Amino acid sequence: MPKKRKKSYDGQDRTVRNAAQTLLANIRFANVDNPVKTFVVTSSVPNEGKSTISIELAKAIAAGGRTALLVECDMRRRSLAAELGIHPAHGLYSVLAGQNDLDKTIVTVEKNFWFLDVEPHIPNPPEIIASKRFRRFVDDVRERFNYVIFDTPPLGAFVDSAVLSTIVDGTVMVVRENFVKRSELQDAFAQLQSAGANVLGVCMNFCREERSEYYYAYYDKQGNRVRTSDDEPEPAMGGAAGGGSPIPLPIRTPRRPGEVVQAPGEAPAQGQAQAPLQPHMPVNRTKPTPRVHLKDKLREP
Repeated sequence: MPKKRKKSYDGQDRTVRNAAQTLLANIRFANVDNPVKTFVVTSSVPNEGKSTISIELAKAIAAGGRTALLVECDMRRRSLAAELGIHPAHGLYSVLAGQNDLDKTIVTVEKNFWFLDVEPHIPNPPEIIASKRFRRFVDDVRERFNYVIFDTPPLGAFVDSAVLSTIVDGTVMVVRENFVKRSELQDAFAQLQSAGANVLGVCMNFCREERSEYYYAYYDKQGNRVRTSDDEPEPAMGGAAGGGSPIPLPIRTPRRPGEVVQAPGEAPAQGQAQAPLQPHMPVNRTKPTPRVHLKDKLREP
């Protein structure tokens, strides 16, 4: 998923939402015969952004009209409540212990999106996850909600994710670009394989955004891309919207021998008629890749 800046704008938010919807679609079609309803989101090491992805996935589910329950299963270092700005009085442990009902413990984040926190300083989390009560809890929430997301601690630090992966339908691994080491990722994946987990795939996080606007624009006769009125101004790299230097206007090249073309805004020479200029359009900085036919490739030595 693309990196979300602190000072976000509508275009960046839209990109994050589209990435979350694409990830959700991949999870939905991972197993058509046995649909994935409960899954774990984990990572190899801390600070790879798995909690943020868990929240965005839950929002994507809710936006599609389905119900989602996000469960905090990091019983050592909670982070979801702070990111959501919600601090419930009770959590997962009280539900497992029978002290509170699930309906009175979960908190509504937005329409179709509920959150279940966990109490701090719970002893022996792997034993709690492997208990029969926790299995009954997973079966219960699977029947109540369309999707249940379990946010868990990193595999490189604790075995909680590996234990929980044997109970749910699937596991999603979050990998932060240019952050985690190859050996750490391989060890985490081997740990899931040893536990018999159904690894749905890997989600690359904190990626540099490369937006493609072919579907949001049209082209003039010269092949230059023309923005529509609904398009947003493209931000400068690493800055907020509206930054960067202005895009220079294109200068039309001569089409007939002897024709003289002046730059935009330049007055024509004396006795010379002004050549018609093409409309002032932004320069096409994303040229389509030329097509190469298969028969041409076969002819190459």
